[in-house]
Amino acid sequence: MTIAGFMLFLGILEAFGGLYHHSKRTKDDWWIELLSFVHSSTVSKPLIVVVSAFILGVFLTEYEGVFTETPMWISLPFVLLIYDLFQYLYHRKAHERKWLWNLHRPHHLGHEMGVLVTFRENIFYVMLIPNIWFLGIMTYLGMGVAIIIALVAKYIVVVGAHSEVRWDQWLYKYNFLNPLAWIIERTISTPATHFAHHGKTSKDGISNPTGNFSNMFFFWDIIFGTALITRKYPVEFGIENDPKDHWVAHLYWPIIKSDKDGSEIVNGYERKKLH
Repeated sequence: MTIAGFMLFLGILEAFGGLYHHSKRTKDDWWIELLSFVHSSTVSKPLIVVVSAFILGVFLTEYEGVFTETPMWISLPFVLLIYDLFQYLYHRKAHERKWLWNLHRPHHLGHEMGVLVTFRENIFYVMLIPNIWFLGIMTYLGMGVAIIIALVAKYIVVVGAHSEVRWDQWLYKYNFLNPLAWIIERTISTPATHFAHHGKTSKDGISNPTGNFSNMFFFWDIIFGTALITRKYPVEFGIENDPKDHWVAHLYWPIIKSDKDGSEIVNGYERKKLH
C-alpha cells in the first residue's frame, strides 16, 4: 500500500503538471503500461516468490527460516545490495543480448516518462528477473521483514526516478545544494540519470541508452564505468526506427510476434545494433 500510495501521489502531481493532458501516449501505450503493472504486481512477482519457496520447501526443508534471527543491520543492507546488483547486471545484459533485448524493449518504447513506465515490461522479462527469485529464496530463509523494508525503499527510489515530477532539479537549481546533489546522484538513481537511459539517442549529449543501467543504487554504474551524469533531461524518449508494434506483441513476445514489417520482434533475431 505504501508503494501504491506513493505512485498515486506522484501520478497526481504529474497530472496537475499537464503530463496526461498533453500526453504523447497512444492507446497501445496505455494498454502496455496498465496491463504490465497489474500483471507484474499481482501475478508474475508473487508467483515467483511462491514457486521459489515451494522448490526450497521440497529440497531444502531444513533451511526454512534459518536467517530469521539475523540482525536487521546485517540483513537489510545484504538484501538491498545483492538484490539491486542482480538487477543492474540483468538489465545491462538486456541491452547486450538480442533475445533478452526483445523482451526488454517495451520498457524503452514509451515516448515520455511517468510513474507507470516503472513497470512497463514484457511479462516473460519479469519472470526471468533473477533478483525477484533471490527475494523468494531469502523470504524462505527467514529475511522476510528485511525484504519488505527493502522493497518499499527500492520502489520509492525507482518510481521517483521514472516520474515526470523531476524532484532532483531543485538540487541543481541552487548552488548551495550542489554538494548534496553530487552525493545523491552518485548514490541513487534520479530522474536526470535515469531519464538519460531512456533517451532516444546519445547524439543529444544527454542520453545514455547504453549505460545508466542502475535501478536503485546508481553507484553500480559508477563502479562498472557505465555512468553518464549531465544534470539535464533528454527531449526525446524511445528508440530510433520504432515500428509501432501492437501492445499484445510487446507484452507477450515470443508467444505472440509483431505483424509490423522491419520490427525486431517479427521473428526475434534480426537486430543490427543494440540500443
